[in-house]
Amino acid sequence: MDIETFQRAANLSPALAERWLLPITSAAEEFDINSPARLAAWIAQMGHESGGFRLLSESFNYAPDALRIFSRIPANMRADLGRHAGEKVVPIERQAQIANIAYGGRFGNGDASSGDGWRYRGRGLKQVTFKDNYRDAGRALGVDLVADPDRLANDDLLAARSAGWYWKSRGCNEAADSSDFDACTRAINPAMDGKSARDARYKTCCAALLV
Repeated sequence: MDIETFQRAANLSPALAERWLLPITSAAEEFDINSPARLAAWIAQMGHESGGFRLLSESFNYAPDALRIFSRIPANMRADLGRHAGEKVVPIERQAQIANIAYGGRFGNGDASSGDGWRYRGRGLKQVTFKDNYRDAGRALGVDLVADPDRLANDDLLAARSAGWYWKSRGCNEAADSSDFDACTRAINPAMDGKSARDARYKTCCAALLV
């Protein structure tokens, strides 16, 4: 896959395409994302997860009503935790509160008071989330991501490798071989959030990669 094809597939600016071509192609080779069908599905999903290859750390900058996507955020707390009138961005302290409540006590994270929800929020192109996933990704990639989770947001090669690891470990290569893009989406986001946007990216990727 050359840079022009990648740029078209992911709908990127020239600068972003240049930034991500090596990490993407290296991770694709490492994790057997080695056919146009697999590449199209992977690039589409990772493009969605990362906001177009721009966001490597999860934001909790939510309006109060939008916090309903987190079932663990009580309705009576949404107005206090979400974006207030006059605020352009939820302050980091409140973003951390949201993450700690939403992600606490699950998949290796301690309870909300532990800070693990914020510590192990989504990072990398896939937005790897929860302590257990950071542990498993770190073991597979040969780095200690539990001790230093920010590496997935600060190292483009690791951001892409973690996405490739997650993809392969969840059987997404095989789903892509069968053109079952919905199965890929469910593996990444069981609630199928953003399905129409993911599908649109997939269509673009398929056209660029001649799938």
